[in-house]
Amino acid sequence: MRQLHTHLVHKVWGRQLPPPPFANPGDEPLGEIWFDPPPEVADLLVKFIFTDAALSVQVHPNDDQAPSGHRGKNECWYILDAEPGATIAVGLTAEMDAEDLRAAALDGSIEDALGTIEVQPGDFFSIPAGTVHAIGAGISLLEVQQNSDITYRLYDYGRPRELHLEDGLRVARRDPYDASLRSHAEGRGYEELIDGPFFRVASLGPGGSVPEGRFADEALLLPLADGVTLNGTALPVGTCTFSRGVAGLDLAEGARLALVEDTAH
Repeated sequence: MRQLHTHLVHKVWGRQLPPPPFANPGDEPLGEIWFDPPPEVADLLVKFIFTDAALSVQVHPNDDQAPSGHRGKNECWYILDAEPGATIAVGLTAEMDAEDLRAAALDGSIEDALGTIEVQPGDFFSIPAGTVHAIGAGISLLEVQQNSDITYRLYDYGRPRELHLEDGLRVARRDPYDASLRSHAEGRGYEELIDGPFFRVASLGPGGSVPEGRFADEALLLPLADGVTLNGTALPVGTCTFSRGVAGLDLAEGARLALVEDTAH
């Protein structure tokens, strides 16, 4: 097993003081902590995200829509903490044609057209490529995604950052979010959150066991509460460990762990 190196990514919408055990050594708000993917799971990128303001309204292409030589970006979110009333936006409230969505992005009325959902810890959302989405303020989450940096911003609340309206409209699904893509983890036992063509993500709590054949070859382990050990070695909260299988994994009372597996190869 080996612990992955991290990159701190400062964002205008990030937090000056991220929640413990994370720390911000710089003067700019910290938005993301990326874990450098090892060669064995190079198709995936895992990160923590912390928001003090809303992210842009954006969309990602799939593999076929991405520029030549690039992957698309399917992703998912596991909500770790949320201030009262914190929301995300996924999909639209009603189907729109491309010209109406363009006009809404230009005049700001897209804010009212988004499918807004109030979130709480344990909520899980699959975000297929093409889904119009935005993470709101006051949220900490774990994101698992295809290892791609292609983001098309449709709207950014007047902030002076580049928009990509034509590319975004080209790949966007202009319809409501499919409720079947949403679930909630209770934090007990083994709970599989997604088993898709790109990644598998599960939550494990005390007393749970990983089913045979799951995470058996190469797994990323992300402790979400203290008390996780692998072959007697403590795995600190806020880290990501690459492991060849999960034999030797043990969780003390109150511990919680997210497991990630590459399913694309």
